[in-house]
Amino acid sequence: MLSCYPTPPKVSQEFSKNPTLYPSSSVLLCFSECKLKLRSKTSFQCYCTENENTHEASSQGFSALSTDIPWDSGSIWRTMAFYMFILHIPLSFGGLSVVAEILHEPHLDPQTEILSLLAVQILELIGTLFLLQWTAKPQYKFINFFKANKLSKKRNWLLASVLGCGFLFLLVFITSILADRLIGPKAVNNPVLKEILLSSNISKATCFFVYCITTPLLEETVYRGFLLRSISATMKWQRAIFISSVIFSAAHFSSENSLQLFIIGCVLGCSYCWTGNLNSSILIHSLYNAMTLLLTFLS
Repeated sequence: MLSCYPTPPKVSQEFSKNPTLYPSSSVLLCFSECKLKLRSKTSFQCYCTENENTHEASSQGFSALSTDIPWDSGSIWRTMAFYMFILHIPLSFGGLSVVAEILHEPHLDPQTEILSLLAVQILELIGTLFLLQWTAKPQYKFINFFKANKLSKKRNWLLASVLGCGFLFLLVFITSILADRLIGPKAVNNPVLKEILLSSNISKATCFFVYCITTPLLEETVYRGFLLRSISATMKWQRAIFISSVIFSAAHFSSENSLQLFIIGCVLGCSYCWTGNLNSSILIHSLYNAMTLLLTFLS
């Protein structure tokens, strides 16, 4: 008669000879307890890591700048030094003297001076773009330098520019009043710049192009797009703005305007960090220079 119950499997001879090849119930129980402890410990470690990452992200939440930069960390300061001593200082502070030597003129007339300044700044801008492309990583497409990332696309850079510009005018006005009381009043307008503005219509148009287009594009590319973006990937954005603003102020070699230049650099840096879009700081810089030209012309 056939049995209705399945017959138990036969125990192999190998197991009967060596029962330790198969784990006993006590071993299985011990293994399960260890597994639970390991799982709980791993979960705790993951929780801590997640909290640390969340805290770090929240502290950097103001800045929309990407940590993926086109330049190696070791080449940032070499590139900046090359720009300062090979491009900026020779062209900005010696370019007009070279033009005067070429034209055999001891002094340039206002129109020739502003046209020469435009040519010098365009040359410096071209050299700067070539330098940044040359020192960037080989796989990096330099056209992406002026493109906004995903986070910055969610932020209104135009509104930030308007607010930043108004805040900048307010800060400069307050610091000007404080400087007049502490140091003493100084001339509002630049006599050389005013002479250029009053010389001819060509000078006015060229002056506007230099100070409202070429200069903002050049300086924002260097001090915000390159320097601030590069060092903010290795430190907190507040410290990066401070360092880049100090260098921006020092690069103008103007001791009497150093504080205002530092404030301008901070506002432009904050705008660029929050928007992640270089257009924002360029627009603020351009509007500020346009207001300066207008005040100089009307004063």
